[in-house]
Amino acid sequence: MNLVTGATGLLGSHVVLKLLQQGKTVVAAKQSSSDITKVKHCFSYHTKDPEELFNKIKWVDLDLTDVYSIEEALKDVEHVYHCAGFVSFQNKDHAKLMLMNETGTANLVNACIAKKITSFCHASSLSTINNADYEGELSEKIFWKTSGKESSYAISKYNAEREVWRGIEEGLNAVIVNPGFILAPGFWKQSSGKIFAFCKKGTMFYTDGSTAYVGVNDVVEIMVQLMDKKIFNERFILVENSYTFKDIFTQIQEKFGKKAPFIKSGIYLLQLGRIADGIVSGITGKDRVLTSNTIRTAIGHKKYSNNKVKTTLSYSFKPIEEVLNSICEHYKNDLKTGKI
Repeated sequence: MNLVTGATGLLGSHVVLKLLQQGKTVVAAKQSSSDITKVKHCFSYHTKDPEELFNKIKWVDLDLTDVYSIEEALKDVEHVYHCAGFVSFQNKDHAKLMLMNETGTANLVNACIAKKITSFCHASSLSTINNADYEGELSEKIFWKTSGKESSYAISKYNAEREVWRGIEEGLNAVIVNPGFILAPGFWKQSSGKIFAFCKKGTMFYTDGSTAYVGVNDVVEIMVQLMDKKIFNERFILVENSYTFKDIFTQIQEKFGKKAPFIKSGIYLLQLGRIADGIVSGITGKDRVLTSNTIRTAIGHKKYSNNKVKTTLSYSFKPIEEVLNSICEHYKNDLKTGKI
């Protein structure tokens, strides 16, 4: 039996789908307040029988800060896909990030060791491949080096990875994946879904930064293969390639019949925007959009190597252009049918 944490999220829901399509039994962990209907809608993008597969899910409420809740969820489970996590780049969320990502992962790892779980896959982040002094292509050999500019989110994910490595030392069969920016249909108001809503309106502005992208189906396929082939005590960067933000925005906007962005937002314009955004946030109470960390990302240039996973699994990633084509079509259909 397989337990998937974060099963109502962008990545977790796709892991659940993949396992069900393979005929495996799935326990899907969610928060008590989670909306499970969006999981069924997610299934509809990829299969003609979403209802049938959805009805095979065994749902459990899981609180990663409650060890008793974790022990209950792990009953009769052999394999764990840990996709749950809290994402925020707001300074006010530092304590919650550490609690959910670091402490929550530690609690889960401890319980898995105690229950002698057969295998464990931890979905981490590219933010943990962090070394500002390294100027070349980043690989799994590059380990964390603190510069003082890391976001609380990155620190929490790094600390979570350390808990998994500690679990490995204590006998847990575990593998870590570090996906790039995951692109997936649905979840239009969160994660990468926001980009499609943003580009559907059209924007004139772009930054000259870049980051690495990957389609959700590639991430899921690799996670399941690593577990099935019992490839443990390793971590793998999962990216198709790096692209500039201008290139990604241009591709999406053109698919929506919009003009490509043509005004570059440099560091000074972004800093002015950050100040204005801070004022608006203070007045309205809404989360800030522009922070020092998001600006660094917007103008940063990092390249990541996917050679390790390609060699280990003889794997070929789906080109991002094809991923974007598919997602944009799903967005158009959802817009047409009133599902957005």
